[in-house]
Amino acid sequence: DGEPEDSERTAVFRAVKPPAAPAADKPAAERPAAPKPAGGEKPSTFVPLRTDDGPAEKPAAPARGPVPPPKAVAPKAAVPAAAAAASASAASDRTERTTQQPLPPKPPLDMLADLTNNPPPPPTPMRTFVRRVKIYAPLVVLLAVILSVVQLVRPLPEPKLTMTAKKSYTFEGAAPALPWPKEGQAFMAASGLGTVGTFGEQKPIAIGSVAKTMTAYVILKNHPLKKGEQGPMIDVDKAAVEDGKKDAEGESTVNTLQEGGKISQYDALAAIMIPSANNVARLLARWDTGGDQEAFVKKMNDTARELGMTNTTYTDPSGLDATTVSTAEDQVKLGLKVVEMPELVAITKLPSWQDPSGKVWRNWNDLVPYNGSLGIKTGSTSKAGGNLLFAAEKQVGKTRQLVVGAVLGQHGVPILGTAIAASKNIMLATQKSLTSAAVVKKGDVVGYVDDGLGGRTPVVAGADVEAVGWPSLTVDIKLSHGDSKLPQTATAGTEVGVLTVGEGASQVKVPVTLKTDLAAPGIGSKLTRIG
Repeated sequence: DGEPEDSERTAVFRAVKPPAAPAADKPAAERPAAPKPAGGEKPSTFVPLRTDDGPAEKPAAPARGPVPPPKAVAPKAAVPAAAAAASASAASDRTERTTQQPLPPKPPLDMLADLTNNPPPPPTPMRTFVRRVKIYAPLVVLLAVILSVVQLVRPLPEPKLTMTAKKSYTFEGAAPALPWPKEGQAFMAASGLGTVGTFGEQKPIAIGSVAKTMTAYVILKNHPLKKGEQGPMIDVDKAAVEDGKKDAEGESTVNTLQEGGKISQYDALAAIMIPSANNVARLLARWDTGGDQEAFVKKMNDTARELGMTNTTYTDPSGLDATTVSTAEDQVKLGLKVVEMPELVAITKLPSWQDPSGKVWRNWNDLVPYNGSLGIKTGSTSKAGGNLLFAAEKQVGKTRQLVVGAVLGQHGVPILGTAIAASKNIMLATQKSLTSAAVVKKGDVVGYVDDGLGGRTPVVAGADVEAVGWPSLTVDIKLSHGDSKLPQTATAGTEVGVLTVGEGASQVKVPVTLKTDLAAPGIGSKLTRIG
């Protein structure tokens, strides 16, 4: 009985031909069904010994007893097709994963949730805010530390001295009325204070020997003299001796010079400013320029431009030429510079001078040495008339006040005497109008030292400040630290500046000191500084 059954199964297995594998691209519903075995016979079961995925498991030993009917066996060809499709799908998935871009990193809280297998909490505005604080707070702290260090090590700004007192003072009363001449032009000023008054049209006219003031000024600018010095010795040339003989023709000269002799610079200046020697003025011009008198005249005109003497023209160093012209105002500008030259004023205020030969020459300016007169220079010709540039001083309070005036174009008889008389009246009236007034008292706060970071240390006047002027005059008051550099720290009473009233040689100056200690800026000021 056993043999026919085995033969039957073998026959059935051989008789049944496996169907073709269904198309891979058709769905299962459209694939053709496997044919059923004829005669109701049970289908045989096909167990593959090996699959594409690896060796098949070893089949179990057949149980003894009746053999169960065979199961329908899937066609062998279909298995490789399905495996190929699965393999192709897996390869496609691997290719897709390989070509994908890396995902961005997750937030810290999400990563922590993945590690702990806990889902991240849902985002809320508060959680977002807290997360941002945790991220950015360290950066903010670091930046704050860096900024604080930079602020602390930055150089401190330079202290500045600022004035709080009034910047000017006006004297009470009406302006003085000066006794002006009847003709010509005149001008009166006070050194460092300004113009006292003016008379006549300020138009260029001949000034005569007043021009020698510029000659002396240029010589001293190029060859300064110290007090008591005679200066270099100047060779007397033939031209100076020949020009000295022109006194017979009415020129003002010193006729005692000897050719080949010498004269000191001091004596040469005295010769032109006191007896008004034309020949010595020309000698000085040649000495200064190496013989080129015209080059010296150019220096005179250049200096006039520098001093603002816009209506002045020099054509010779002596002033003898009528083409040498100026105005009273321009000559006062020059006179205000001359009174700042003590070596020249020491000569012009002399009533007389003795030349190297022993001859004594008088000063044609009869105002000296009276009423504080400092002289300067006379000048007279028939063309120019009588002219005088004069200066004087007066002690007003603690101030030695200088005044400078000029009177030009006087043709009364005698012409020079008329000019001198008119100048005297103007000079005395100006001196009389001068007065003083207390502008600042000792200990008054006049300003403060600003350390540049908000700190202000008050400063006070170290002495009484008396301004000098005349009724209706307004004088300027200035505060400066002078030539010294302001300190960063100092004790109370330290001098840190100067309070100045007026300008020029007669200005009033008093020291300024700290009222309290000057301390360096603190840490808070350094940290909060801007700029």
